[in-house]
Amino acid sequence: MRKLLLILAFAGVSACVFAQNPDRKEVREGNRKFRKENFKEAEISYRKALVKDSSSFAGNYNLASSLYRQNDFESAGKYLDKLKESASSNVRAQDYYFNRGNVDLQKKDYAAAVEDFKQSLLKNPSDLEAKESYIYAKMMLQNQQNGGGQDQDQNQDQEQNQNQDQNQDQDQDQDQNQNKDQNKDQPQISPQQAQQLLQAIQAKEKDTQDKVKKEKAAALSSRQKDKNW
Repeated sequence: MRKLLLILAFAGVSACVFAQNPDRKEVREGNRKFRKENFKEAEISYRKALVKDSSSFAGNYNLASSLYRQNDFESAGKYLDKLKESASSNVRAQDYYFNRGNVDLQKKDYAAAVEDFKQSLLKNPSDLEAKESYIYAKMMLQNQQNGGGQDQDQNQDQEQNQNQDQNQDQDQDQDQNQNKDQNKDQPQISPQQAQQLLQAIQAKEKDTQDKVKKEKAAALSSRQKDKNW
């Protein structure tokens, strides 16, 4: 997420821009609580600001910030959506789209995240953090479209079950034909051993995939710690 100083500076700018708006006092009050990481109390102050002016850019944006910090990603996205039409012309449009992209990542809406990070880059093509997030979102989207994650695990489980059934059929056939085959050369690896080897390879691949997922998640988490609202 964007650095904490940035969102507070943004909120301060918003308060100046909307100096004549009735939500100014509550927004400032929410900012003070946000600085102290009292995100729930900050949320209450921003909601009071929106009671006075439901269209307040500062109120909606900072309320989304406080909700995000409380891991309420659905609600954070809802308040960012309210600013969608006016965001592109706002002075902080780059940060708006970047933070919206982070919300979409948390919701696993990778297609939306790709588009949001793209819009952020269009506002500032030199933003390395936005570039990294854009690449990550595209990678996650491709993985999702290719049946990655849970669907891939389920497919592997189904394949293993099918292989087990096939293995049982092979064992039965082997028992029935034991007298016929007893004078033939035995293969170096039996069908059962080959099946066990296949399952071991599949298990290792799954472990590798899980490790890669954890490393990706850790990398994303590290970036989000460095980047605050």
